[in-house]
Amino acid sequence: MLPTNFLIGVGFVGAILMFTRFASLGRKLVIAAVLLLIICGLSPLGNLLLYPLEQRFPPWEGSRDGAGGAPDGIIVLGASIEADLSVAHGTPVVRSSPDRLIAAAALAHRYPKARVVFSGGSAKLISNDAREADFAGAIFESLGIDKSRLIMERASRNTQENAEFSKALLAPKDGERWLLVTSAFHMPRSVGLFRKAGFAVEPYPVDWRVGKRADVLSFTNSALDGLGRTEMAVREWMGLVAYRATGRIDDLLPGPAPK
Repeated sequence: MLPTNFLIGVGFVGAILMFTRFASLGRKLVIAAVLLLIICGLSPLGNLLLYPLEQRFPPWEGSRDGAGGAPDGIIVLGASIEADLSVAHGTPVVRSSPDRLIAAAALAHRYPKARVVFSGGSAKLISNDAREADFAGAIFESLGIDKSRLIMERASRNTQENAEFSKALLAPKDGERWLLVTSAFHMPRSVGLFRKAGFAVEPYPVDWRVGKRADVLSFTNSALDGLGRTEMAVREWMGLVAYRATGRIDDLLPGPAPK
């Protein structure tokens, strides 16, 4: 149901119908698919959908209720490492959202006593035994993080399981501070799921895709970039709607906790 797949499907059906008695409908579907692909790829649509997600949580300030204190741990969510390609080439392959790994490593150096948790298995319906977490440890070690501080959670397949499995693995205690590192657009859904799992985390958003408010209405020169932002946003909004409808999160757009 993502825009590119859906619109290509509509155009394909339209092209077939053009050779039948429904040729008029087929032409309309093809034209509609092309126009909507142009809108998704070149218009500000992706920015408009991403901006409210990315602005939902402010950058982490390093304090809570006015009191500082080093975090006890840093949880970084997967979706950066391509596990199958990593297996094929025998080395970690990072294809998207590298900011998650970089920010987590920087935090680990800033807070040398904090544990570093990587939560990421495989989201594929059909895959081999390759998991993101199998390669994340090597990346963190190459960035100077001691192996003794690393905890790898490799069973999760989605964000809900990231939250539930991380809580079961870590058994967080009252008063502990855990930072959650993930992409800014993904933070509302992630925080909502961690709250539902009963795991209090402090959002540390990274990997922004849209600039300031003035940039929201900007057109793009690359249809691939525009389509990528639109699909990213639509996937996230679909996830929020589905998780709220099924009771997996308590708010449609989770935000900062009240002070």
